[in-house]
Amino acid sequence: MSVAIKLVDVEKYFGDFKVLDKVSFEVKEGEIVGFLGPNGAGKTTTMRIITGFMEQTYGKVEVFGYDNIENQMEIKKIIGYLPEQPPLYPELSVREYLNFVGLIKGVSPEKINNRVDEIIDLVGLKDKSDFLIGHLSKGYKQRVGIAQSIIHNPNLLILDEPTVGLDPIQIIEVREVIKQLAKTEKRTIILSTHILQEVNAICERALIINKGKIVNEVTLSFEDKVEYLISLNKPASDVVYSLKEIDGVFDVSYEGNSLRVIISSLKDSELREVVIRKLFEGGFLPLEITKASTA
Repeated sequence: MSVAIKLVDVEKYFGDFKVLDKVSFEVKEGEIVGFLGPNGAGKTTTMRIITGFMEQTYGKVEVFGYDNIENQMEIKKIIGYLPEQPPLYPELSVREYLNFVGLIKGVSPEKINNRVDEIIDLVGLKDKSDFLIGHLSKGYKQRVGIAQSIIHNPNLLILDEPTVGLDPIQIIEVREVIKQLAKTEKRTIILSTHILQEVNAICERALIINKGKIVNEVTLSFEDKVEYLISLNKPASDVVYSLKEIDGVFDVSYEGNSLRVIISSLKDSELREVVIRKLFEGGFLPLEITKASTA
């Protein structure tokens, strides 16, 4: 498997203040990697250096073999980037905006309409495609931001705090969009976040940064997780947040009356009882519970 991203002893100074201190890591092609750390740890600075929006002070950065300083234009063609504040135009409709961005990013005029249709469907914007972006909720605006980042079908997708500022339901929905991207359009993904649960829910590996240094690297094993599919007597959206607060529950998602819960296999029976009790307390009746394959 080839190397998608390689950083060697990267340092970044703002004046005399060192933001990044000899940061080194590799990301293989096709990996989904979480870049985890507290606010102010250096996550966004690292993402901006990789994407070419900022240059490092010292060290070397390569993206699919391209040097990030000498080959900035080549790198920008193969990267999709969602900054913490998506670059949206509120006066345009979703479709108008994606057409505009797609053409700027090199999608041919002959293919742009089909590509916009594909992306709108992929990120769940079909019912909102003719809405003005300024009239959308923050969750839907974030979907538009993700859509613009993949309109040109990049090899590498970098998402900087993609769920920050969203409510619990919007967070779950955006995570589902990211998972769908990983499944349907195979690409390398880096997810920068300060939320451990987000990394657990989406990523295969986590790089942990603190005070500008990589302090740990963790391979996330999915063998210790069990997935349950639960059919309920009414729409499941209202119970998702309370289930996610249970210690040992890794992820919760829903569609209509169907609930998907991923829990630790080390406490399988105990957690299953806690989840079911929480459902009953919320007025939900589990009609069918199916233990799926290990998540």
